[in-house]
Order: sequence, then structure tokens, then C-alpha cells
Amino acid sequence: MLKEERLNYIINQINIHNKVLSADLSVQLNVSEDTVRRDLNELTDGGQIIKVHGGAISKSFHYPFSEKEVYKKDAKKEIARKAIELIEDGMVILVGGGTTMIELARMIPESLHCTFFTISPLVALELAENPSLDVNLIAGKLSSNSQILVGAQVISQLSEIEPDICFLGTNGVSLKNGITDSDWEVVQVKKAMIKSAAETVILSISEKLDSSQKMKVCPLDAITYLITDIDPEDESLEKYRKKVKLL
Repeated sequence: MLKEERLNYIINQINIHNKVLSADLSVQLNVSEDTVRRDLNELTDGGQIIKVHGGAISKSFHYPFSEKEVYKKDAKKEIARKAIELIEDGMVILVGGGTTMIELARMIPESLHCTFFTISPLVALELAENPSLDVNLIAGKLSSNSQILVGAQVISQLSEIEPDICFLGTNGVSLKNGITDSDWEVVQVKKAMIKSAAETVILSISEKLDSSQKMKVCPLDAITYLITDIDPEDESLEKYRKKVKLL
């Protein structure tokens, strides 16, 4: 694979999954980790990504981010629009972090009066713009990579609430491995969120379908809904229909 092809592949993977690990890229590209590190350094110097320990993250996922750098923004808006249909007046709602959750927070109409809990400071700020919402930010250690709050304190607080519904993003979703992620601390928080909620909704751009990360959050049958940017009747979603409700 030519260098330009490697760089394009890396950017594409970061756009889709928000984060990549050098070790994984080394295997996927069949090159040494030194080569991967040089590629990541070049992309970082060019302002296209942000290099972190062990890999890199998307600029669109990292604060402060530019709205024009958000990957698949229109698709994420469509996912958020569908998710709003599940929210009813008076609900207690738990939400994760990420750019799709920010779009969801921005779309909630003022006619809905709900109580929100979130592990994302950025999502909390967006929710707080809506005067009809009661917004609670769960306290914990801020992860510089994922921009959400993690750790034992967060998990303890999540055990004390019983939300009607939980909205979560994902780095990977597949029939075989279910919902997966690449960050151990994030996985533990997501597990606690799913455990606390009566229903869990996964919001995912369609490009993440049939992809897996190395750490498992839960099997598909542990969630209630899967919302993507494509029509729920699309044939590519047929195999998921037996496991989850689609929107």
C-alpha cells in the first residue's frame, strides 16, 4: 500500500471510529508500528488528526472542535431526529457523549419537560440551553481522549439512578460481537449506563455497522433500539432486525 493510501485509510478509520490504536493500524496496514507512528505524526503536523498515547483521535470529536470538521454531520442530525421520537414528556433520560449526542441535545423541543443525566460536559452545556430541561452532570474524572467523565465515582452515581431510557454512541456494532469500544474506562461506564436504564438506544452512523473494536460493552440483545442514518427497512439492516428494534 502506498503512503498516500495509508494516510487516507487512517483518516477514514479515525472519522468513523473517532479513535484508532497504533497497534491495530500496524496489523490492518501490514506495516511496522514505527511506520504508523510516522504517519500519525505527519497527519498531526498537517492538522488533520490529534495524536495521543498509543494512537490518534479525530479533531471533530475533540474539544474545541470546528463544526465544519464534524464527520457525517447530516447523517448524525438524521439519527438525532429519529431518537427524539422516543422521548416523552416527564422522562428521566441518560445520555453519553460524542458529536451525535450533541446534535440530539440541540434538537430537543422546548415542549418536552424532562430530566437529563449525562457523563459529557459538552452535551450538558447544549442541554442547558433548553429552559424546559433539568440537566444533571455526573461527576468524575474527565477523559482527555473521549471527553466524557469516567471512573469509579461515575459508576457509583449511575447505580443510584433509574432512567427511563439511555442514549449511547458506539465505536463498533456487529451481529457477532455486539457493541464494542477501544477504551477500557469508557467500556466500564457504558456498561453501568446500560445496567441502570430501563431501555438502551444505540446511535450509530451506518459506516460503523459490521465493525468491531477489541473491548465488548454488551451483546446486541442487551439493547432495545439501534438507530442509524439509513432507512430501517434497508436490506443491510435485515440481520439486525432479529436482535433489536430499528429506527
